Amino acid sequence: MGKVLVLVGVIAASVALVGTALANHSWGSYHWSRTANPLTLSVGNNLSSTWDPYLTGAISDWNNSAFVNLSDVDNTKDPVSCSPTSGRIEACNAAYGNTNWLGIAQIWVSGGHITQATTKVNDTYFNTTTYNTPAWRRLVMCQEIAHDFGLAHQDETHNNANLGSCMDYTNDPDGGLGGASSTDESNEHPNAHDYAQLKTIYEQLDDVSGSGGTGCPGKSKKCRSGLDKAPPFSQASRANGSVYFDDLGNGKHRVTHVFWTPFGE
Repeated sequence: MGKVLVLVGVIAASVALVGTALANHSWGSYHWSRTANPLTLSVGNNLSSTWDPYLTGAISDWNNSAFVNLSDVDNTKDPVSCSPTSGRIEACNAAYGNTNWLGIAQIWVSGGHITQATTKVNDTYFNTTTYNTPAWRRLVMCQEIAHDFGLAHQDETHNNANLGSCMDYTNDPDGGLGGASSTDESNEHPNAHDYAQLKTIYEQLDDVSGSGGTGCPGKSKKCRSGLDKAPPFSQASRANGSVYFDDLGNGKHRVTHVFWTPFGE
């Protein structure tokens, strides 16, 4: 009996650890509406040749999920304004200035469903020695594209050991020497927990497509998906956090996620 009790205790502890590691990291309840899997999205490529391989890499990484099918399509958007297009993601780069952010992801939401999205990466910082590295570029592109289809972070502490996920904040994206641990993993790609979360978000199909449903007035708690205290994007600053909410009226809103520079530039 003693051995059985010990075995049960070990199993229970293991389950608890797995449950902690697989903590929910969806972005509120936001997702794209669809009636079949995988979710199929075009990503408008408004990037310079320097950024092209990093978008290609991020798309390849996320397409390893059975629930996401992204495709890179050429586009002619002005990368400075990076205006959204209904039914797709737009990816842009420009020298957006000393904004203190490396990247931002924005989603436009109607009835709780994402209808269009953008990713911007800021060359003002990526043209500096600190951030002009493959590891930083992979991390930020991978993370911002994922925000655009509903993933949030696994961890938001920059100076602890890496989790091996691009959805983990870090000040050392390639891991190993130079960071919190000499043996921690690279945060340049998704990990198994990210793919498990995508399954959680997209396994259940929607009843309708296109409009994203009804019954979600812009100021309701349901519509805000837990962002009741989030300020508008016009107030974006480190002091106000990383997520911002803009009520666009008629049950529509925009949510912005900001990837601040970890070193306070």
